Amino acid sequence: MSAEAADREAVSGSRPCTPPQASWFEFLLDPSLLEQHLRGLHPDPSPVQLIVQFLEQASKPSVNEQNQVQPPADNRRNRTLKLMALKVAAHLTWDLNLLEKGLTIPVLNMLLNEFLCVSRVPPGVKHVDLDLSTLPPTTAMAVLIYNRWAIRTIVLSSFPEKQTKPGPHQLNMMSLVQQEKELTENILSVLREQATDSITVLEGALNIKKDFYIHTLRSLDLLAADPSTANGETESSTAGLRISADHLHCQVHYDLGGIYFQQGCSDPSVYEKAKEHFRKARELLTKLDSSASLCCVDEQRLAGYWSACKTLTETSDPGESQHTPYGQISCFMRNHDYGALIEAFIRDNVTLSLPHSFRHSIQLELLHKLQQGDRALEEVCHKLCVCNAVRDALEGGVLGVSFHQLLIKPSKNTISFLLEVCTRSLDKEHRSETSKRKMAIFIKTVCNRLEDVSLAFMVSSHKLFMELLQDEEKKILMEQMRKSSATVNLSAKPLPSFYDIPASTSVNISQLEQQLILSLDPRHIRQILIELHGMAERPFWRVNSKWEVPVDYVNVILAIKDNLTRDLVYILMAKGLHCISIKDFAHARQLFTACLELVTEFSPKLRQVMLNELLLMEVRGHEAGAAEGNMERPPPDLVSRVRGYLEMRIHDLPLRQIVGEECVVFMLNWRENEYLTLQVPQSLVNSNPYIKLGQLIASTCKELPGPKESRRTAKELWEVVVQICSVSSQHKRSSDGRVSLLKQRESSMGILPRSKFMTFMKKLREPLVLTTLISLFVRLHNIVRDDIVNEVTAEHISIWPSSLANLQSVDVEAVVVTLKELVNYALSLNPNNQSWLCTQADIYFVTNQYSAAMHYYLQAGTVCSDYFTKPVPPDVYTDQVLKRMIKCCSLLNCHTQVAVLCQFLREVDYMTAFKALQEQNSHDSMDSFYDYIWDVTILEYLTYIHHKRGESDKRQVAVS
Repeated sequence: MSAEAADREAVSGSRPCTPPQASWFEFLLDPSLLEQHLRGLHPDPSPVQLIVQFLEQASKPSVNEQNQVQPPADNRRNRTLKLMALKVAAHLTWDLNLLEKGLTIPVLNMLLNEFLCVSRVPPGVKHVDLDLSTLPPTTAMAVLIYNRWAIRTIVLSSFPEKQTKPGPHQLNMMSLVQQEKELTENILSVLREQATDSITVLEGALNIKKDFYIHTLRSLDLLAADPSTANGETESSTAGLRISADHLHCQVHYDLGGIYFQQGCSDPSVYEKAKEHFRKARELLTKLDSSASLCCVDEQRLAGYWSACKTLTETSDPGESQHTPYGQISCFMRNHDYGALIEAFIRDNVTLSLPHSFRHSIQLELLHKLQQGDRALEEVCHKLCVCNAVRDALEGGVLGVSFHQLLIKPSKNTISFLLEVCTRSLDKEHRSETSKRKMAIFIKTVCNRLEDVSLAFMVSSHKLFMELLQDEEKKILMEQMRKSSATVNLSAKPLPSFYDIPASTSVNISQLEQQLILSLDPRHIRQILIELHGMAERPFWRVNSKWEVPVDYVNVILAIKDNLTRDLVYILMAKGLHCISIKDFAHARQLFTACLELVTEFSPKLRQVMLNELLLMEVRGHEAGAAEGNMERPPPDLVSRVRGYLEMRIHDLPLRQIVGEECVVFMLNWRENEYLTLQVPQSLVNSNPYIKLGQLIASTCKELPGPKESRRTAKELWEVVVQICSVSSQHKRSSDGRVSLLKQRESSMGILPRSKFMTFMKKLREPLVLTTLISLFVRLHNIVRDDIVNEVTAEHISIWPSSLANLQSVDVEAVVVTLKELVNYALSLNPNNQSWLCTQADIYFVTNQYSAAMHYYLQAGTVCSDYFTKPVPPDVYTDQVLKRMIKCCSLLNCHTQVAVLCQFLREVDYMTAFKALQEQNSHDSMDSFYDYIWDVTILEYLTYIHHKRGESDKRQVAVS
C-alpha cells in the first residue's frame, strides 16, 4: 500500500463513510429492519423524521377511477405504516420533549390519536368520564400521555416565538404552509376547549398510587400479531415498560404547574396552584434518579417557574433567598431595600452571576416606578444605570443609551459613585489584563463624553485613570481636556434632566445610529430602528457603507413595502453575513434566526432565502471546526439539509452560487460521492457550475483506482478543467496589414473563471479529491510544457488523456501557477502526504530550484520510513527520483552525497560516482560521509584517489 493510500485509509478510519439514507418503503418491505436502524449510533433518517415519513405515506389521499380524491384507505399497508410510526415513538419512550421538538402539532396529534386507538381507549367516550384506575395500565397511560401533550401544547402555543418545524403537510410552499397553519389553529382551538377536561384527567391521575405501563416495540408487535392475546397480556402487566407512580406524578405535577402558570396571566390567584404543583414536582425530582431516561422534566425551566411563582405570590423562604442571587434581589425589591440592591449589583460585577437581561429588567422596573411619580427613586436609577454600564464594559458590550443620557449632565456625586463602582468591580486578586484593558477603555469613554471639564478632570485625577491608562493615552486625553477648558461655552443653556427626555427623542439620531452600527443583539437593533423611525423617515440601512447583502437578494429586500421591516431585514442579514466572515457563528445564528422569524410572517421567498443562508452558516461552521482538527462527522440533520438544498426545485427564488459551492464542497469533504454522482437533479447540475464540477469530481473519485473504468468520467472532468485554463484568442490587424494573435487571460469558454475555480479547490480537504485534482493538473502541466525529461509525477496520472487537441489555447502560465498553489494548499493540510511531497519536489526540480527540490524529496522519504528507521519503499524512491536527487546534489556541489546516492540505484552508477569523487571543490562534509558508503568498488576508488593526491588521512578513513 502506498503512503498516500495509507493516509487515506487512516483518514477514512476515523471518519467512516455514511451508508445511503434508508427509505421508508424499505422498512415496509422488511419490518425487522426498523429496530436495527433505530439501534444505530446516528440513524439517518432520525426517529422523528421516520415518524413524519410513515404518517405522511399513511395519510396520503387516494384517487378513484372518476379522478375524485378519496380519504386514505384503511388497508394493511397504511395500518403497518401507522404501527411503525408508533414503534418509533415507543423507541423514544414517548418522550414528549423529543416529539414536540421534532414534530409539528398536526403530525403529533395524528400520532397520539393513533396511539389512543391502538391502546384500546374506548371510542366516543370523553377522557374525563373514564375511570383510569379500572383501565388496563397501557390504556390509562395512553390517555395520560395525550392529555399531558394537550396542556403542554396550549402552553407552548402561548409563547410569542415559536419556530415552524417541517412536517408531512408542508408539501409545497405558500398554499400548504397556510393549510398547515389553519390545521394547527383548528387543533389548538379544540385543545383549548378541552383544557379543563385534560386538567381534571391529570389531577385524577395523581390519586392513583400504582405503577403504570407504557407500550414498547415488543408490546406493539404483540398487538399487531394477535390483538386479543396482546391486550390480555398488557392488562396483566406482563408487557410494556413499567413507569413508577413517582415518575409519572413528577411529570404530571410539572405539566399542571405549566398550564396553571399560563392561566395566571388572566387570573393571578391561579399562581398559587402552579406553585403547589411545582413544589411537589421539585420534591419528587429529588427522590428520583435524575439520570433516568423516563424523567424528562426540564430542571432549569422548573427552577425558573419556581422562582417566578415565589415572586408572583410574594412568598419566599428566607433561608433559600440567602443562597440564590435571584432570591436576594427579589427580597430587596419587595422590602424596598435599594441600598442592599445596589451593593448586590456591584458585587455581581465581580462574580458575573446575574444575567445581563435580568439586571436591566430590574433597572427598567424601577425606571417605570420613577416615571409614575416616585421621585425618590431617581438617585437609585442613576446608580443602577452606572452599575449596569460598568458590567457591560467589563463584558465588552455596547454601553446603553440610558448611560449616554446620564453623562449629558451628571452630578459630581454620580461621577464619584461611578469611580467607586469601577474600583470595586475590578477583582483585586484575579483581575486579568483583558479586564483592566476594558476598564481603561470605559474610563476613556467617560472622559470623552463629559462636557463639564471639572468632572473630566475629576476622573483623570483618580488612581484608576493613572494605573490603567497608558502614558500616551493619558497625554492625549489631558491635552483634549485642556483645549475644552479653554473654549468652554459659559452661556450654554442647561440641558434637560435625565428622565425628562421622552423615549423617542432621548438622544440625537447620530447617537442612535452609532448604537445601531455597534449592536449585534437583534432585539436591540429592532428597538433602535423603532426609535429612529419615530424621529425621521429615511432608509437607515444606508447608515453604514460596510453593510452589504448579496446582489441576488437586494431587489427582494428593497421591495418590502414597510420601511421599518425593510431596514430591519437588510441590517440583520448584513450583520449576520459580517459575523460569518469573521467566524463569529454564535452571533450570526442569532441574527439570521431573528431575520427568519421576521420574514416567515410575510414572505415565503425571503423565508427560503434565510433558510438557505442558515444552512450556509451551519456548513461553514462545521467546516471551520474540521479545519481546526475536529474531524467528527456532521450530524445527519445537516447532511439531510444539504441534500435538500441540492434537490430544491423552487422557481423564481434568488439563489447564491456560493451556497451551492459550499454544499458541494461539504459533500466532497465528507465522501458523499455516491449522492453527488446519482441523486443531484440534472437541472441543478446544468444551472450551477459548482454542482457540475462536484458531480464530475465525485464520479472520478468513485471509480478510482482502476484507470480503464474511470477514463470516461475522468475525460469529462479533464475537458471542463482544460476549458477553465484556456484563453480566448482574438485576431487584430496591425497598421502594416499583418494579422497578430492576442490572448486574454480569463476565458469566457470555461464554466468558471480560473480564480473562482482556485478558490473552490482551496476549500476541499478530502485527500482523495485533492490527489485526483493534483494528478489532473500535473498531466496538463506536462503536456503544455512538453519536456519529457523534466516531467512532474503524481498518483493516478494514467487516467487522464495524454494529448490535447488545441494545445495553443491553453494558458501555460495559468496551469503552472494553479498547480503550484494547489500542491502548496494540499501540503498545508497534510504536510506528511508522501505523494504530494514528491509532486512538490518535482515541481521545484523542473523549475531549477534544486535545494528546495532536495528538501521535499528527503521529506517524502522521511514520512514513509519513520525518519529513515525503516527502508524507504521502492515505489517512493524510484530510480527516476534518485537520479533527480543525484542531479540536485551535483548542481549544489555536494559531490560526496552524489556518490552516496548512486549506491541506491538498482544498478550502481559508478561513472557518475567516480566523476563526483574526482571533484575537489565540494560543498558537503566530504569524508564524514564515508561511513555511508558500503559499495566496495566506490571505496576502492576513494582509496586510489586519496593515495594519488597524497591525502593519507582521508585514505585511511576510506580504508577503515
